[in-house]
Order: sequence, then C-alpha cells, then structure tokens
Amino acid sequence: MEITEMTYKSKLSQRQTEKAIELIKDFFSKNLSASLRLRRVTAPVIVQAGLGINDDLNGIEKPVSFSAKSLNGQQIEIVQSLAKWKRLTLHTLNIEEGTGIYTDMNALRPDEITDATHSIYVDQWDWEKRLLPEQRNPEFLRDTVRKIYQEIRKTEYMISEEFYGIDSILPENIMFFHSEDLTLLYPTLTTKQREKEICKKYGAVFIEGIGYPLVDGKPHDGRAPDYDDWSTLREDGKRGLNGDIMVWNPVLQDAYELSSMGIRVNSSAMITQLEMLDCSQRKDLWFHQQLIKGVFPDSIGGGIGQSRLCMLLLRKAHIGEVQTSVWSKDTIDECTSKGITLF
Repeated sequence: MEITEMTYKSKLSQRQTEKAIELIKDFFSKNLSASLRLRRVTAPVIVQAGLGINDDLNGIEKPVSFSAKSLNGQQIEIVQSLAKWKRLTLHTLNIEEGTGIYTDMNALRPDEITDATHSIYVDQWDWEKRLLPEQRNPEFLRDTVRKIYQEIRKTEYMISEEFYGIDSILPENIMFFHSEDLTLLYPTLTTKQREKEICKKYGAVFIEGIGYPLVDGKPHDGRAPDYDDWSTLREDGKRGLNGDIMVWNPVLQDAYELSSMGIRVNSSAMITQLEMLDCSQRKDLWFHQQLIKGVFPDSIGGGIGQSRLCMLLLRKAHIGEVQTSVWSKDTIDECTSKGITLF
C-alpha cells in the first residue's frame, strides 16, 4: 500500500503518540483476553529449524536463520509468526476447551515488501483457543470475529475520549463476505480492488475462505497449507474456515487489514492443502507428524497487528509512525516530503 498524494498532519505529537500506543496495547490486550478467555504466555523469538514449527506465511517466505555456536552449530530461525507454535503450546500446557492463550509476538519477515502498512518488523497479539471438533464451522468463526471486532471498537472509543480530534468511526457491526461473494459482486476487479470497494461501502468486513482457488482458478490471496483451514467444504457449498478482518482506513483511503485468523486444519484438511500446494514432503516434519497422529487439539487462532491497530486508531499515515524499523532512503525522503515523521 503506497502513500497517496495528500496533505497530512499527525493529530498527535510524538510524545502523545507514545502514550497512546501504551494505552492501546494495555487496554486492548486486557479486554481481548477477557472476551475470548485467553491467558498470557511468553513467546519465543527464535525456534529450532527443521521441526516445522516456524511459519512460511504464504508458503514461500524464508525466515532469518543462523547457526548457534553454543549448540554445536544447530540451525536456529527467527519466528515469522507463531501459528503452529501456539497450537503446540495448547497441547503442552493442557489448555482446556473454551479457553486459550495469547502472546506479544515480535517477528522479522525479511521477504516482506515494505510500504505504508508493511514493515520487516512485525508485532502482533498472537492468540489461540482450544475448541471442540463440532465447533469447526463458519458460525463459530463469525462469533469469534464479532467478539474481536467489538474489542477493537471499545479501544477506538477509549482513544477518542482520551485525545481531542480523534473520533470514533468504526461501524457498530462487522459484515461477512466469502471471497467467492466478492468475485460475483465485482467480477471485473482485482482482489485488492474488491477489498477496497467492499470496505469503503461497509466500513468493516470479514472476508472468508482465503486460500482456496476461486472460479478463475486463483485464490483471493495466498495462505500456507498447514495452519488455517481454507479448504473444508461447508454446508453452504463454499470452502474455508478462515479469513481476514478488514476495515476502511480514512487516512489512506483504502482497505486495511487488521487480522488474519481462522479455524486451524485438522489432519485431513492439512493433507489436502499440502497436496494442493505441492508441499506433501512436509508431512515428514515433526510438527506435521504430530498433527496427523491427532496429538494437537482442534483450535482457532490468529494474529492482530499491534502497530496496525495503533496506526488505524491514531489516524497515522505510515506504520513507521507507531513502530521503529528500518526503511529505505526513498521511503524516508517520501515520508519527509509529506509531513510524516518516522520513529
């Protein structure tokens, strides 16, 4: 997402911004954990390579890796997300059904294409909740989305009360659309254009079924084959038990993703998705073997961008206004010319 031509002035000073970030992170995490019945756990920054625990996101992104001298040269990876680690942790902590975990994830994604909303450094509230097999259905997914969205709205209202000039703009309810629905509504548009149109119209939407090929043979967007279930055939004839929470960003005048989430794969769904993406060799990895054997519980989970949420609620034009990262000289110069001060 590029910075469009605009006259921009931050609504908050840098000192106010730092205070607001602290308020958002404290307020949202406490309310999210209460709403979804999650307990905080400490997350890793590094994991052992070769076990299948780290994530390659869309299936192709490579993590930062290095050999550890004190571990006899063992290969270590910096996490890109914690989707599979969280499911493992539900098992190791013996988390009961209806409850779950959340953590503050800090990750590096070296293959990320940086822009106004994407950074090499990623900070998220990563969460995972244990569920029963019969809860693997679209309505349970939507009910969870509604709970998360209401906590986002509460946080927006809190910020609007604390800081003059920031008003609540998010609609009361979030709307649900399957990615197939969007192809019917906007058959001549690209997936990104469809997202823009639907978010502009409704303000907040959850786009379901991201990862399975649409009528044109291409998915709405790429998804890894071994955490979200994007292939299960539903009672309504559509595919997938996952999706993205997206809202209209008034500063960028564009669709804006806040969270990618979903009901996780069971053994059969994972095998199907591995075969669809020609990744069947992953079945031999430790994590995948445990899942095939039924060791890990059924779960739902996702990541909610911390900097993304702060950027939206504080009406910032660039993610570098709410987090410290590394940017190209061209990005720094462009931001400076448009009145954007990067951390």
